[in-house]
Amino acid sequence: MASAASNPAYSVSFQGQNNLSGDVRDLFLKLYAGEVLTAFEEKKIISDKVRTRTISKGKSASFPMTGRASAEYLTPGNEITGGSIRAGERIVTIDDLLISSQFIANIDEAINHYDVRSIYSKEAGIALANEADRNVARMLVKAALSTNATRAAGLVQDYKAFSEEDFTDNVTIGSTNAHDIDASHIAQAIFNARKEMEKKNVPMDGACVLLPPDQYYALLDVTDGNKLVYMNRDFGGNGSIAAANVPNIAGMPVYMSNHADVTNLYHASAFTGGNANEGKTGDNAPLANTAGSGRTTAYDLPTANVDSVDIVAIAAKIRGFVFTPDAVATVKLLDLGMESEYQINRQGTLMVAKYAMGHNVLRPASAIALLEA
Repeated sequence: MASAASNPAYSVSFQGQNNLSGDVRDLFLKLYAGEVLTAFEEKKIISDKVRTRTISKGKSASFPMTGRASAEYLTPGNEITGGSIRAGERIVTIDDLLISSQFIANIDEAINHYDVRSIYSKEAGIALANEADRNVARMLVKAALSTNATRAAGLVQDYKAFSEEDFTDNVTIGSTNAHDIDASHIAQAIFNARKEMEKKNVPMDGACVLLPPDQYYALLDVTDGNKLVYMNRDFGGNGSIAAANVPNIAGMPVYMSNHADVTNLYHASAFTGGNANEGKTGDNAPLANTAGSGRTTAYDLPTANVDSVDIVAIAAKIRGFVFTPDAVATVKLLDLGMESEYQINRQGTLMVAKYAMGHNVLRPASAIALLEA
């Protein structure tokens, strides 16, 4: 038999009710999970795979380059006078100070019942690190598109011609647009890129493959296992479809990054000719020389033809990279750091994450783009 409701009903004072009306739990404390959910973080993949130098003073650093020695047969009786070896350099200039800042009002921090300082610090650091990754990726674009000295002069900032410098050609994925998401054709293009580097005597130490998500997951094609020969252990392959792990291809580890997708590096209309954003980066640009480094266009693509070629149009076809650490150089003046200060006059805490670094193409031959047909 069901219990009868109490009569008369008690008049309850709901401590969680706002002004005795509405939701009876409105004022109760919300319990949060151990981690506060934040925006999804981009993967930082590229920055630690290029040459990096830290300086304590100055606005730029020089990376010396040397040419090749020659050999000859000695004619009896001739004096050995010694041969000459050419020398050159690449200059990498520091960008302006890049910051990510937050101000936390004291009253808000007192009211809030979960800590946000550690979260804000982490997110600020991630924002700066991702900016560095994107800038390195833009330099990979320039390095790969510098397939000869003329194009390098139009793409590489502070470029000084070096007559013995080698260049590599980019590689096309298959023969049709559809092949750029075909596992066998992508794998073959990676092999072709390595072969091109080997033919040009590019040192392969630290070489790797960087792909956007579309191309990376195409390598895990589960609809046609015949295309996955490079994962067949009978042929020395490795990797796992179950773990979505692409193995080494042509002896090089394969990485995935959203920064390898050129549409994420430039304005949405950057690849449409005749508009103000053509070839321009899609986020922060260094300051003009009247206010800072003068590297405002350092990461942009040239809109005018270089060596009679539309560089922007070629960049739009990039579907990945094969590169070595020598492709791009990074110079750090101030590495990633965090400062915070309580300001009495504003009754709050100012938090600033910062770094000062710059990037430039080092050796164009050390980067090859995988291009859509």
